[in-house]
Amino acid sequence: PSTRLVYLSRHHGRPSSAGSHTEYLAHRFLAPLVLEGVAMEIIRAPPSRDMAILLLASSQDGASLNLYRAMLELGGWSGPTVLPHGTMHQHLEREIHLVLIEELHIHADGIDSIHEENADCNIEEVLILSRHVSATNTPALTLHAIGIPGETPHGEKGQAGGKKGTVVPPSPRFASLFRGMLAEGRSRGLDREYDLTLETTHHGPVLTKPTLYIEIGSTEEQWNSKEAADAWASVIAQNLGLKESEPVSWREGGDVMIGLGGGHYAPRHKAVLSDTNLWAGHLLANYALPFETSEDEQEPTGSWRHSIQVSVESTRAAFPGGNLFAYLDRKSFKGWQRTAILSLLEELEVPVRRGNDLN
Repeated sequence: PSTRLVYLSRHHGRPSSAGSHTEYLAHRFLAPLVLEGVAMEIIRAPPSRDMAILLLASSQDGASLNLYRAMLELGGWSGPTVLPHGTMHQHLEREIHLVLIEELHIHADGIDSIHEENADCNIEEVLILSRHVSATNTPALTLHAIGIPGETPHGEKGQAGGKKGTVVPPSPRFASLFRGMLAEGRSRGLDREYDLTLETTHHGPVLTKPTLYIEIGSTEEQWNSKEAADAWASVIAQNLGLKESEPVSWREGGDVMIGLGGGHYAPRHKAVLSDTNLWAGHLLANYALPFETSEDEQEPTGSWRHSIQVSVESTRAAFPGGNLFAYLDRKSFKGWQRTAILSLLEELEVPVRRGNDLN
């Protein structure tokens, strides 16, 4: 039988019953989850429930609807099935569920568990189709893991969904989807208009399954771009094995990078993943690693320690049997900060790699 990850969580409430729906949507769901920890063990999933990948879109997000449309237009999907939380199309050859919900995805806490219950399946991972917004309005194709590491007080609701101090396991597809997007974007000439990039871990929702956000940015013009959505759909289809290709799948023993430091778009970690076949877990920007005391203190305070701990634990859960290592944007830290981080990584038994060690 298949395996799946088990997390410490508490369920409050159940999905609402199905009601009237628009052309695309079923009744809005009401089922918040509280995540109390990260993955603790692996158990065997019941053989009666199929493992499936959830592709999630929201009707409140124009780019999400555009990507949803692009995926449907690839063909190979069943007709719509109305569920209490949304409308589902199942792929006819792969165990993939394309679901459209009314709730804005960043606030859809527990949608992975809700879908499991309503669709009678076990979700393996979640790929969320979304718009991207930036202060500069730079056109971009981007992707990232989710969570709000480094923010306090822990457990408080985040400004863009999620819970402060909580991270969601990253999808093992992160690096391969990024490299696929680079290749597809360049082959279509999109790199002349769009920044083909990735981002560090940020925003909600709170889920328990490995998750990745796939985005188009950064204004309505790009959100509605058929060319951009079709490019992403092609990358996703190739990665999931929908185009007469073998799906990308994690095999234990692979090298998995956790990135620490740098800015929101993680230029050093982006360069590493562009030029190697490494797998990627959480990438944490400097703002997610806040140090609150000076170099005079014996043990620097601040939530940087918790941020690294939960990100390492979460990444390990997403990559069972993986060779986890950390890569630091060293120049983005002061010497005493690097010393503290390296000491914690040694405590967590996470080796640090540099330069040629990354090849």
